Amino acid sequence: MQFDDDARLDTSEVQDVRGSRIPGGRATVGGGVVGLIALVLGLFLGVGPDQLGLTDGSSQPAGTASSLAEVQRSCHTGQDANTRDDCRIVAVVNSVQDYWDQEFERRRATYTASPTVFFSQQVGTACGSATSAVGPFYCPGDRKVYLDLEFFDELRSKFGASGGAFAQAYVVAHEYGHHVQDLTGTLSRSQDGRAGADSNSVKVELQADCYAGVWAHHATTTKDESTGRPLITSLTEADITDGLDAAAAVGDDRIQERFQGRVTPETWTHGSAQQRQQWFREGYRTGDMARCDTFR
Repeated sequence: MQFDDDARLDTSEVQDVRGSRIPGGRATVGGGVVGLIALVLGLFLGVGPDQLGLTDGSSQPAGTASSLAEVQRSCHTGQDANTRDDCRIVAVVNSVQDYWDQEFERRRATYTASPTVFFSQQVGTACGSATSAVGPFYCPGDRKVYLDLEFFDELRSKFGASGGAFAQAYVVAHEYGHHVQDLTGTLSRSQDGRAGADSNSVKVELQADCYAGVWAHHATTTKDESTGRPLITSLTEADITDGLDAAAAVGDDRIQERFQGRVTPETWTHGSAQQRQQWFREGYRTGDMARCDTFR
């Protein structure tokens, strides 16, 4: 995955609070086994940690920008995105939101931008406070995506994904799929209290995978406002393979087999590796969000 070196990155779409502390807050989930269990439960659920039972009950804002806000200092152009991980995520956020803004306009609807918050260790949100153990998540209470960049190392080391730049992009695009669901009214369907292979929770997650694929289909043609050219200039089949590998690595069956030694479909919340890959491929193949109706 390559970015246009001359494109200007919009860092206003990312809030960098790495190094900040939550005033009066405390870690809600510890490390070790407890943290790992929380990560498995929360991974890509797309809702806030309060709905996972992983908060201390407080509802605090994300905090003020840290003096360690590298994004605003260092991420200016597509060239920066080609050389720095945090700048790459800024560029992906820009591309994903450019696409959905244009797609909503095409459908005579209004897209409301959602910031991504970079944090380290713990963060306060409108959905409660959470630690990095929860994994990347979308909070509908403040309509923000939350991401600790160290998660991408865990995606390789704990979940066995091959990694790569587009694996990171898939994660971001999946979370913005939840934002699209929030705007269109389908995200709330995951909160029916059920689990299992045929639950609404699984269907919501698979739809977000499909929406990630839809963005990927259009990624190299969605124009950047600063240049009038696409921000992403190259997306190869190897990149898509990295994305599919990441999707499979966080399938419920893969996670259960890896961490509990058996597969129990009646407790699934996200879908199997095969399902996650299937729906990402469907979005990528068609480029049409209407083909992402996982509820039918």
